[in-house]
Amino acid sequence: MPSLPLTWLDVFSATPLAGNQLAVVHDADGLDDAGMLAFARETTLSETTFVQSPSDVALATYRNRIFWMNGEMPFAGHPSLGTAVAVAARWGERDASYMQETPAGRQAIGVHFTGDRSARASMYQEPAVFGAHPDPQAVAFAAGLQVAALDPAHPPQVVSTGAAHLVVPLLSVEDLAAARADADALDALLTEYACVSLHLAVVDPSAGTADARGLFINPTGLAEDPATGSAVGPLMAHTAAWSGIDALIVTQGVQMGRPSVLDCAIDGDRVTVAGDVVIVAEGTVHLPD
Repeated sequence: MPSLPLTWLDVFSATPLAGNQLAVVHDADGLDDAGMLAFARETTLSETTFVQSPSDVALATYRNRIFWMNGEMPFAGHPSLGTAVAVAARWGERDASYMQETPAGRQAIGVHFTGDRSARASMYQEPAVFGAHPDPQAVAFAAGLQVAALDPAHPPQVVSTGAAHLVVPLLSVEDLAAARADADALDALLTEYACVSLHLAVVDPSAGTADARGLFINPTGLAEDPATGSAVGPLMAHTAAWSGIDALIVTQGVQMGRPSVLDCAIDGDRVTVAGDVVIVAEGTVHLPD
């Protein structure tokens, strides 16, 4: 039975027990896909990561295998930043620059520790890919909203900066708080457009801020994410395309009681996403052979 180091973190928050939770299993080269998925389901977190050796040490520092309860993800935001902080802590590095390998490609990540167990991390996501515009009526129904709640000037769109999300601009924070997704309709919508989540957002371009919620489906049904780093990249790219602004501070998780703050910006053809990370626990996980 392998005994592997485990780091538990809260991402996009400087305060423990806020932000988005992440479990990181180190030295995971010996684990197979079934074992990683089983442990990800054991944690019941939105994502769990497994640090492995890179395919090519000249091109990447480590391989980051990201699992949610539905299976492996090609890329995700808070698991990328949190894993980098966990790796830096395990390797005893206070300031570090890493290149992580994921199925989506390779992403540069920087880590700077601000305290014994608190750090700031930032990363480059993949160049934005803009996809389909789903029917606003279908999107509104899946979100449990009236179509009048959606911003008619900026219709819903599938956008990816490493993972595809359905970005849905809304008109008011009241509408954002009122969203009550229909699980079956949301599942069908996300499946049809091969998206990870429905990312609802109220954007104030003049202030450079946004309030957001991330809704998705896992094996237990409808779920909500307190912070979705791989979705604020698409939100930033989508917002930049229609507003011209190049930075956003996104607040998410408020309705869940786990407030999160995500900083994102345009840098060339890529989006950068940054946030605070805090280590909550460290230990050992015992997994079956």
